[in-house]
Parts: sequence; structure tokens; C-alpha cells
Amino acid sequence: MRSSLSVLCLSIAISPVAALGQTLSSGNIDKALKANKINSEALSAVTIPLSGPGKSSYMNADLQINPASTMKLVTTYAALELLGPAFQWKTEFFTDGTLRDGVLNGNLYLKGGGDPKLNMERLWLLLRDLRANGVRHISGDLILDRSHFAPPPLSVFDDDSNDQSKPFLVEPDSLLVNFKSQRFIVRGEESGAQVVMEPPIGSIEIINNVKLKNAKNCNSPVINYVPKDDGHTLTLTVNGHIAPGCSTQNYLAFLDHPRYAAGVVRSIWQEMGGTILGNDMLGETPKDARLLVRAYSPDLTEVIRDINKYSNNTMAKQLFLSIGARYRTAADSDDAAAARRVINNLLSKNKISPTGFFIENGSGLSRQERITARQLGLMLEAAWKSPYAAEFISSLPIVAMDGTMRRRLRNTQLVGQAHIKTGTLKNVRAIAGFSRDVNGDAWAVVAIINHAQPWGASAILDQVLLDVYRQPKTK
Repeated sequence: MRSSLSVLCLSIAISPVAALGQTLSSGNIDKALKANKINSEALSAVTIPLSGPGKSSYMNADLQINPASTMKLVTTYAALELLGPAFQWKTEFFTDGTLRDGVLNGNLYLKGGGDPKLNMERLWLLLRDLRANGVRHISGDLILDRSHFAPPPLSVFDDDSNDQSKPFLVEPDSLLVNFKSQRFIVRGEESGAQVVMEPPIGSIEIINNVKLKNAKNCNSPVINYVPKDDGHTLTLTVNGHIAPGCSTQNYLAFLDHPRYAAGVVRSIWQEMGGTILGNDMLGETPKDARLLVRAYSPDLTEVIRDINKYSNNTMAKQLFLSIGARYRTAADSDDAAAARRVINNLLSKNKISPTGFFIENGSGLSRQERITARQLGLMLEAAWKSPYAAEFISSLPIVAMDGTMRRRLRNTQLVGQAHIKTGTLKNVRAIAGFSRDVNGDAWAVVAIINHAQPWGASAILDQVLLDVYRQPKTK
């Protein structure tokens, strides 16, 4: 993040805390900024009337800023335009062998297609379909085909010490299964503390060091997880204490993508009574391999709803690479480069200058991503005019009702009146989306704060939405 001085100098160079005009009440915004000790140069804001007689307003609108998770709006809008709302991903099982009397004499290939929503339930159904097609025992290897994406080199995100066990930091993969996350449940029982892992995976060994400790309530269990991985077996030591009759759970992602996917497939297949005699391998599916079963994902409209309502980083990264995979050419170094190229072209096609715009992974979970409030506001205006406007707008959280906005602006006139995406990083607080005003007219709204200490910034951003709503009555 640039310093306050450099932000101020850039602001002066492009002339610009522009007048807030009729859209934003500068007095209310200034009061909120001063109350939370944030300088006005840290706030970039744009409001654009989409219907009705209002006038556009801009504040530091041409500063290149980090948008945090509001960058997901660019990714999901681009996906609707470039892939289409009915786009689906596919996951397939192939074989190079023959099936006789329930025995598959050959290898079983699991080919990933980049599905962002291949969860446990859908993988179970796919394996049930494999079973229904006569396969019970597999004599060969389980071969994971992760060739669908041409991924870029992994980047380091320094928040949370780049702790890859946190599910929200899980990187994308051609064969993403259940966000490669597991639920660890610790229960305090009369016989002692019990630790349960779901789904069970054979390559994880749990050492339970949790002790029973009496407590007045169940609000204070202390549990920590210490992994040690030798590349074959992950030994997970669980330490801490819990009161009898209490339970707690954590979602963690310790394994890499191949071991997780293979472990889950074997676990489910074993529960179904099946066997796989061979090893877990990586490789590409032979061109002459025979398709056994195929599963399709939910369509893109459902996927972008999950991404925007709940700000799912991994799904956004999967979607970004999926755009690249669809449009990659020999000139593109990887799918991220291809996605950047076609998204920049899409902005230019909508007469939005991509100058200074940079999208790294499409999720906003990045220190490098940059956009201006003007660019994001104009993109929202383009989305409003799109044939897929309804699908896009409905994917955003509804103020005071659901998603990441469910607790914001309660007991105000904005309840249910706006669809707003939020964004949060250590030095960023952001909102962007669509809101109605008191006359029922629609606005595109962007308000983003980049500041070293953005404490209380949500109150400032909420004030922007309130000021947009409080237009002069025209009816």
C-alpha cells in the first residue's frame, strides 16, 4: 500500500477530490471520516445513476487502489459475458482397461475440469454412478488428471503468515475437491476427549493429546493442530482441553490437492464396498481412453452466487482460471495471463480504459491487484446494461439480509434496498454494487478505503450508501 503522502500527491496531480455534488453529502462523509480518524484522500468513491434524474459523482475516482474482494465483481461479470450464464464444468472417470464381472482390468483415470463446486456430495454421486455402471473392483492405478488448467506460479499472500491450512487460502486446481478441506471435530465424552476427522483419509494419522477439563460452559475449549508431513503420511497432533459434554470443530486444509482428491475417492469407494488395488498416480488421460461416467457442475449463475454472496476466494480463483482456459492461445504463458488479456479486452469493448488496472487472481486476495473507483463504477454500469444483469445483480449480498452484508445497516431504510459486495484486507475496506434511492431509482455505487489503519471504515462506507439513498424526493 502506498503511503498517505504519495496518495495525497497523486490525488493533487489528477486534481481530484471532486465535488460530491447531489449524490453524496460531503458533510456526512467528512464527519464519518473525522470520527474514524481516516483522511479523505484514503476514500475513493463513485456513484452513477442508472435510472432517474441523478448526477454522477466522483471522489478520488482515478487513484489506483487495492479493491480487496470487490475485484470478484470483475471476475464474475467477465465470466457471465465470456462463458455465459449456463456454462458448466465437467468431471469424468475414464479407463484404459476392460470391465468384466464387476472388475475393471486396467487403470481408472479421474479427469478434473476445474469445477469450483465439486463437493463431497457430488463426488459421492459420481462414484455411485460409477458403481451403477458395473464397476466394483479396480485392478490398476487411480490416476489423477490435473491437466485442464495451465496455472501460473503460486504467489505469496502475506496475511495470516501465508498459512495454507486455512481454507480461504486454498489455491485453485484442475481437480479441486471439497476445497481440499476437512472438518475436525473434538468431543468431550465421559471416556475422554474424542477427535474425529471428516472425511476420513488414510494418509492422515491423528495423535490425540486433548484432555478433559471442567468448565462452566462450552465457550472456552482450547484446541490446536500441529501437522508433520513426510510426503506420504501426515501426522496430526491435536493438543488442548475440552469440557465433558462439549464439542468444537475446525475446518483445515493440510494435504495437497492430489493426496486429498485420491484420499477422498478411496475413502468413499471403500465405504461403497469397492477396492482399488493399484497406487495413486498423476498423469494425463490417454486420448483413446473410454469414458465411464461424467458429472456436470451447477451452472455459472449458481457458482457466481456462491462467490459473491459469501466472498469465496478459491471459487473466484477457479473461475478466473476457467476464463483463461477457455480463451488461452499459444501466446499466453498460462491461464491467468489469458484471463487478464480477455478481461482487459472486455473492459475496452465497454469503453472502460484498462490503464492501471491489474487483476492477479480474480479473488481480491492479493497485494498486487489494482483498479480505480471509476473503472469499477463503469463496469457496474456495463453490467446493469448486460443481458445477464439479473443474474449478476442477484448474485450480490442483499443489505441487512444475507451474505457478507447480512449484519450491515439493520434498522435503516436500506434494508433490502441494495445488492452490495464487500471487500476486506488488513489495509482495505470496500463496498461496490447497486442500490435504490428513496425514489426507487437505481445507482451503481463504489466506495473503497485504502488506509494503514482502516478501523471504523465500515461506518464510512455505510454512510456513502445512506447518502445515495437520501436523494431529494421527486414524486
